[in-house]
Amino acid sequence: MKIPHLLGLAMRRALTGTVHINQGGIMQRKARTILAAALSGILVASLGMVLAPAQAAKTTVNYFTFSAAPDHLDTMKAMITAFEKQNPTIHINLQTASYDDYFTKLKTRVAANQAPDTFELNYENFVTYAAAGSLLNLNAVSAADKSFKKSVYFGKAYDVFSANGKQYGLPASYSTVVLVYNKDLFDAAGVSYPKSSWDWSDEANAAKALKAKLPAGTYADFQPTQFWEFYKVLGQAGGKFLSDDKKTALFNKQPGVNALTWLTSKVANGYMPTKAQMGSLDDGAMFKAGKLAMIATGIWMFDSFKDAPFKWDIVVQPGGVTPGNHFFANATVVSAKTKNAAASWKWAKFMTSDNAAVKLRVDAAWEVPAISAKAPLASYLAKNPPANRQAVFDALKNPIVPPVIRQQSAMQDAVNAWLEKAQNGSVSIQDALNSAAAEVNAILAKE
Repeated sequence: MKIPHLLGLAMRRALTGTVHINQGGIMQRKARTILAAALSGILVASLGMVLAPAQAAKTTVNYFTFSAAPDHLDTMKAMITAFEKQNPTIHINLQTASYDDYFTKLKTRVAANQAPDTFELNYENFVTYAAAGSLLNLNAVSAADKSFKKSVYFGKAYDVFSANGKQYGLPASYSTVVLVYNKDLFDAAGVSYPKSSWDWSDEANAAKALKAKLPAGTYADFQPTQFWEFYKVLGQAGGKFLSDDKKTALFNKQPGVNALTWLTSKVANGYMPTKAQMGSLDDGAMFKAGKLAMIATGIWMFDSFKDAPFKWDIVVQPGGVTPGNHFFANATVVSAKTKNAAASWKWAKFMTSDNAAVKLRVDAAWEVPAISAKAPLASYLAKNPPANRQAVFDALKNPIVPPVIRQQSAMQDAVNAWLEKAQNGSVSIQDALNSAAAEVNAILAKE
């Protein structure tokens, strides 16, 4: 290695005494010594900069999520901190949007070729993005990762994010809907608490008894008449939403009539408030205000209800001719156009299955980690309220997966429009279902 010319010249002069200092001999020798030492330091520092290995540049992975904001941002940031500690050459750039805005923003970004490296997808939107070629096939990168084992995941949650033998996502969490009830209102009305053995008739009988005792403005039950509840109740009634080949709507047959009759009966019998009676409150706010004795809602509401000024608990939702419960799952996927596939895979695997990430999710009661191991979930079961968290896992024994097609939003909008007409009585239940089925069949024909 060559020493830079000027630095070498100054060093040689200092060492040979050719640097002129206008003092006596002793002072000259001291000056030469000081100067030599200083220049030696400069030389060592310079050589150090040349010889030191270059610091590895960080790879930035953009991650876009809807479920973290606003309630779980601190947990999300803690996950990122833990990941970056394990992977110091990777930086996660967190991007969030509310659920209401998320999929519109994601669609726009993907269409503009500005998709984030990794992002969150629920199962309902997965098919649309997988079919469009927007997601990276994870088969190759997972096969190359000798530490990866798919058995770490809850089987159903892992499998739903695959298509045609290709894995497109790693499940981060899953959730369901349960029957949440206000124990104080049941006690005041002298009605027995809901049981896991209930069916629709038991729920109806309890609602009738509650209605007779509850004060004005307080209601016995709440289960919205919309797409999400309809397809689940249809399954409980023994029906199917679509044919197996997804070419024909089947929900307008008798099981569909029974399902929609059950849903609409709650408002018709005065057990459930109308939209006008709810005013500015949504169903969650009404329950928290002590205005609902029972509500069918997701386990993601537990954190919101935890400081309610009354005692409450949960049971598995009552079934019809057969038990059946929602199965929702969210996954971390990787963009097909990412330039950081290896780093994105590491992040996806970490946040969905690493022990540190799982513990953070469980401690925050952020849905349920989609893992197969039981031990990490013990602390989730121990949290109270609700006391009967086992009902969450019992509900998942009979999962009903959402019907999903590429034109998901169009199908949901068509069904919801006709369900609302049936609820307000402007058309009969059978006519509403027939009309909705006709519109869905037209959508399916374009698939």
